[in-house]
Amino acid sequence: MEQNVALIGFGEAGMTFAAAAGWKQGAAAYDIAPDRLTAAAQAGVVAARDARRALRAAPVVLSLVTADQALPAAREYAALIAPGALWCDMNSVAPETKRAAAAVVEAAGGRYVDVAVLAPVNPARLSVPLLLAGATADAARKALSDLGFTNLRVVGEAVGRASAIKMIRSVMVKGLEALTAETMLAAAAADVTEEVLASLDASERPMSWKERADYNLDRMLVHGLRRAAEMSESSETLRGLGVAPMMTRNTAGWQQALGELAIRPVPQGLDAKLAAIMRSPAFQGEN
Repeated sequence: MEQNVALIGFGEAGMTFAAAAGWKQGAAAYDIAPDRLTAAAQAGVVAARDARRALRAAPVVLSLVTADQALPAAREYAALIAPGALWCDMNSVAPETKRAAAAVVEAAGGRYVDVAVLAPVNPARLSVPLLLAGATADAARKALSDLGFTNLRVVGEAVGRASAIKMIRSVMVKGLEALTAETMLAAAAADVTEEVLASLDASERPMSWKERADYNLDRMLVHGLRRAAEMSESSETLRGLGVAPMMTRNTAGWQQALGELAIRPVPQGLDAKLAAIMRSPAFQGEN
């Protein structure tokens, strides 16, 4: 059977995609972990003994390694891919890392595609949202669609753009997870979990993320200094409970920094607020 895809890395994502798509003998996988090659064979995917065998005939490569191995994998295996093959880098790494990997792949004659995976692969499987960026993103969208992926969107021709969306989004998503852990551990230590949750429910109201961001920045610009002092006391509260205030301490820093900008009057609308913050001398001095 003609090979249509190679998978470099056969962890959860590779296993999930292969099982959902039913690629069987049309796919080959290589992984440095022998047990994962066994899993590939059990899934009906050709388990290549080395990367060369997996890559040499594949028109599409899915790079699905750990984040710290995304660039090393490109450096080690790019020379093994077929001329013109699409190297779909689906790893969660910084835009700079993707641009460095792109340079390696393109120098070897491949076509690099920055792919951002925006949700867990389970249970979404082939409907997981994928953002694509790069000069050959349109070609990659068709190729990935042919492989069974159904939720694809091209976001630009510049490598790193898809990754930037993913990484910046993660600041919020993973940050909220970290805040949840810090808040709930402190609440449990103080034996006030239900009261804290009820208070949060009472103060929460539905709004879009754009409205929420505008509101949050407004509060910080107007009341940041007072809120910084409050969060410093919150840090002391957590320390007293034996919970490290890692998020809380840095929250105080952000409140202090925006409050000290003293932007008056506070502009109306999110875009105007962001522009005012970014052109302030104090903000530019921090960057």
